[in-house]
Amino acid sequence: MGSEAEHVLTLDTLNPNVIELQYAVRGPIVIRATEIENEIKAGLKKPFAQVVKANIGDCHATGQKPITYIRQVLALCTYPELLKSNDFPEDAKAQARRILEGCKGQSIGSYTDSCGLMVVREDVANYIGERDGYPADAKDIVLCTGASDGIKSVMTLLLTAKGGIDAAGFMIPIPQYPLYSAAISEFGAYPIPYYLNEKNKWALDVSELERAITEAKPNCKPRAIVVINPGNPTGSVLTKENIKDVIKFAHRHKLFIMADEVYQHNIWAEGAEFVSFKKVLQEMGAPYNKMELASFMSASKGFMGECGYRGGYAEVINLQPEVRAHYYKSISAKLCPPVSGQAVIDCIVNPPKPGGPSYDTYMKEKDDVLAKLKEKAKFVTELFNSIEGISCNEVMGAMYAFPRIYLPEKAVEAAKAAGQTPDSFYCFALLEEMGICTVPGSGFREEPGTFHFRTTILPQMDELKAVLNKFKDFHLNFLAKYK
Repeated sequence: MGSEAEHVLTLDTLNPNVIELQYAVRGPIVIRATEIENEIKAGLKKPFAQVVKANIGDCHATGQKPITYIRQVLALCTYPELLKSNDFPEDAKAQARRILEGCKGQSIGSYTDSCGLMVVREDVANYIGERDGYPADAKDIVLCTGASDGIKSVMTLLLTAKGGIDAAGFMIPIPQYPLYSAAISEFGAYPIPYYLNEKNKWALDVSELERAITEAKPNCKPRAIVVINPGNPTGSVLTKENIKDVIKFAHRHKLFIMADEVYQHNIWAEGAEFVSFKKVLQEMGAPYNKMELASFMSASKGFMGECGYRGGYAEVINLQPEVRAHYYKSISAKLCPPVSGQAVIDCIVNPPKPGGPSYDTYMKEKDDVLAKLKEKAKFVTELFNSIEGISCNEVMGAMYAFPRIYLPEKAVEAAKAAGQTPDSFYCFALLEEMGICTVPGSGFREEPGTFHFRTTILPQMDELKAVLNKFKDFHLNFLAKYK
């Protein structure tokens, strides 16, 4: 190891935006969880046999089985010799051939256009048109390396390349998915937090939006509002009226709308439904249907859970043609998103048709995954609300619960002495004593004076019940210890 003088990069010369950047979902508590896993492998005795990672929405890692049809199409695209086999259904072969014919050299090992394969973009546009009842245009579709990549690409367009009061401001919901605060830090932009109403099912109140933007305007140039629906980490689902209110607010303040809709298949509460921002925008007519809107979708969530393939798309509408050209140019430097991920997206938006050889199995697998998640959402909500010192809004959608924990003052003081936020202190104790890895609510930001944690609802039901029974014991002991 050379002296500090020999290094170009030191903590003094490192980009300060990188130092400021935090991503709680893979933060210090997750690093410690991995260390504990390695300690167990090395033979160190712990009060538990394994670490349960409930910190991230990684469906297959928790035992969810892949959808057969998706993997069949991927296998055929990856090794086209299998198209000669009788072991694959004809509809899967036809879809694989269509994807391969769209690839240069008929190989998914070749680069695609920067925006992705046109055949997949066309299928995405058809899917959106059927979902919303309004036509979509393939030129508005940009395939990306998971939704995260698409989100950051759109955020890049909105930056001002200036600091101070001229920095771009992004309105983000609190609690929020840490990608947004991390990207804002990375880009040197300005966060404009608006608080969701925990007392009203994490609803989005226009009065709170007005408060947030009014306070922010002297400090930045507000450019966009981010809305996550269904909510991460809150599990909330917006009503159509709520969406209309957001659109009117954005129009009033000339804001670009960024609609994170990656959990659109994950609706659990009775009476709740997913309605896209694009659909409501179109229904409202002029002048709202001319507003700029970017909507994001991912292969990683829903019923498919294909996180590792990094498939996603953005639909970006109503851009000026000259702006669109620069948008395409900006993503061209990344060459193209993974072609296997593009194939996964195609299977999601263009699934087996009724009467086809794969349809019944596909629907059975899809319905089974969603039914189990719905059952777990109800179970988790009821269990948390049955425990002293915890309250939890109904998990209406998405894949997470975000319970509020009411911590004794002694625990808050102990956390301060340890140099941690109270919910981080709590979550570290839960990890060390029970082997359960969650994410402190402070990593998502939260209303001052409140404490939460996020946990997934993904583990299989038997494991989930066992984990939450251990959690209940921990929580009651923690309260008793610090009362």
